[in-house]
Amino acid sequence: MSEITDFSHVFRVADLPTRKPTRFNLQPDQAELAGIAKALGISAVLELSFKGEIRPSGKKDWLLEADLQARVEQPCIVTLAPVASKISEPVIRRYVADMDIPEADEIEMPEDDTVDPLPDAIDIGAVLTESLALALPLYPRAKGAELGQAVFTEPGSEALTDEAMRPFADLANILKKGTPKQ
Repeated sequence: MSEITDFSHVFRVADLPTRKPTRFNLQPDQAELAGIAKALGISAVLELSFKGEIRPSGKKDWLLEADLQARVEQPCIVTLAPVASKISEPVIRRYVADMDIPEADEIEMPEDDTVDPLPDAIDIGAVLTESLALALPLYPRAKGAELGQAVFTEPGSEALTDEAMRPFADLANILKKGTPKQ
């Protein structure tokens, strides 16, 4: 996924009120929707809203809770016909001030993927885009689209099909017939 440089809505943590939530309601315009679609590699983002709040959690930490609503269009994985999808996802991010960040080449992924180290600024535009990317259907398929079987072989040779590649496909039939009595 490429970076979206012109879709950024930043809240500096130092400027956030510590006694009440900061509410937001992002509804990108047509140019921003086109930029998000291009960055995500999809045909179109038809509608998009990201509504929620950032509020203090404890003495130093912050919590972002939001509702992501979107209608997107992606190409079908079989026919490349446009496939419209509706997305409705809750989004939660916990920003922890004293989070240890490992500096090794190989690190384990945390069990809770909603926890991030507390940055100087929280970019809810980036959170929106990441959340939308994670919520997109992986294999959009148009209604009635079927993936057929393509068989390629050299002229004069017998084609190797999926069925021929299953060495135990007939095992059940052999076992049903039983072994010959001696």
